[in-house]
Amino acid sequence: MATTSKILTYEEWLRLPEVEGVEEVVNGEIVRMPPNKWNHTRVVEALARQLRARLDPEAIHVVTSVFGLVIRLKPLALRVPDLAVLRADHMVEKDGYIHSAPELVVEVLSPANTRSERAEKLQDYESLGVPEVWVVSPEAQTVEVLLLQDGRLVTTTLLQQGQLKPTCFPDATVDIAAIWPK
Repeated sequence: MATTSKILTYEEWLRLPEVEGVEEVVNGEIVRMPPNKWNHTRVVEALARQLRARLDPEAIHVVTSVFGLVIRLKPLALRVPDLAVLRADHMVEKDGYIHSAPELVVEVLSPANTRSERAEKLQDYESLGVPEVWVVSPEAQTVEVLLLQDGRLVTTTLLQQGQLKPTCFPDATVDIAAIWPK
């Protein structure tokens, strides 16, 4: 991943041209990431398919496309979750970006992800008040469920099989076995 050396303000960042690929802003610095590998994409889409089949598309958005989730303005932090589930009536959109916590964020790990990158990303979601995060490991074929408790994201479950049930949408069950590429 490449980073810029200049610390950007929100206003400066808004004036930048849109670019190809995936960029996040971490503590005011742009971090460029390579596109996801095919298996990564297949896991994200398998999760999204199952969630979309069980949620009302008028009320709930299951988003897998690249979009900006503003975590904070100073220092600027903007993340691009692999998958986000947002209630339409809770969303705050400003300047074309989302400024409110999704009900669920899913991050699919890549072999190149470091522990510190993962921790920093989880801290950002925690600070925004995301109530639930799933960290999916295609290599280990596990899903770690983290819930926001007393302002901290805490691991509550590590699953290799069975059903996932988002806390905010308990009827939207996900069959873990069906998310792994064959």
